[in-house]
Amino acid sequence: MYSIPIPTPSIHGETHNAIGLTAAQYGGAPSTLCGGCGHDSITAAIKQACFELAIQPHQLVKLSGIGCSSKTPAYFVSGAHGFNAVHGRMPPVATGAYAAHGGLIYLGVSGDGDTGSIGLGAFMHAMRRQIRMLYIIENNGVYGLTKGQFSAMADRTSKTKQGVENLYMPMDPVRLAIQTGAGFVGRGFSGDKEKLVPLIKAGLEYPGFALLDVLSPCVSFNNHDNSTKSYHHIRRHEHPVSPTNKREAMSVLDDCEERGEIAMGLLYQDPLGSHLHQREGTSATPLRDIPVASLRPPAGWLSQFQAGCR
Repeated sequence: MYSIPIPTPSIHGETHNAIGLTAAQYGGAPSTLCGGCGHDSITAAIKQACFELAIQPHQLVKLSGIGCSSKTPAYFVSGAHGFNAVHGRMPPVATGAYAAHGGLIYLGVSGDGDTGSIGLGAFMHAMRRQIRMLYIIENNGVYGLTKGQFSAMADRTSKTKQGVENLYMPMDPVRLAIQTGAGFVGRGFSGDKEKLVPLIKAGLEYPGFALLDVLSPCVSFNNHDNSTKSYHHIRRHEHPVSPTNKREAMSVLDDCEERGEIAMGLLYQDPLGSHLHQREGTSATPLRDIPVASLRPPAGWLSQFQAGCR
């Protein structure tokens, strides 16, 4: 668990949601990130989305890996369940938790390094298996904890503060998500909470795997004039879109890339949606609530089975 939930006193005049909680009661520990970090703005948007959806804190499962982004689940909904996995291994933990209990709300927070490098394979399998979760990538294009080296999602030609240019093509998570099977794919900006909150709410309610690639400038290492992940660059080049199918979404992404623009908004949504428990026809009862006797073969069963194979 990230922290022990402590009741937050209500302040006179605060608005309460449908279950009687205030926005403050969806908070967590104080942030230890750099002042102005885009990740803190995403945290604020997540708290607002959970408040507006009236999510019971104990119904939420927060998961993360390693990196600046993966610290942020400690900063929201302290009464939720939480698991901080090793580097790149948040998706397998989410898969196991979801397989054991499909009735909870799963929210994974990762980064461009945690997802696009060491965790890439695990990320893609979570999508193709249709784990019902919202997976947020807090994407700043650099490794903030190790002094700003380019990540796999850094744009080609983007430069460091010292003027060193990135020579490699970026890993584009939204293209991967559309191609691999995610039913809900969007891109947001930490500097635009008004548009980000609805995307988070829609992702949390989607009945399948939902991916949000949220561009989130690193104020310490990647918020300068020659960066394509800076507040200034994103605001100047964002292009709102609303494709209706996979083919159109990929075409829009190509067109925006050619014009040097950043496609923003809901890029693709499967209107039907599906998830692992639907496809596998699993029990509606959580694994923890199924009696051991129903899961374990009775004594002597193995001997009888082996005898039948002789």
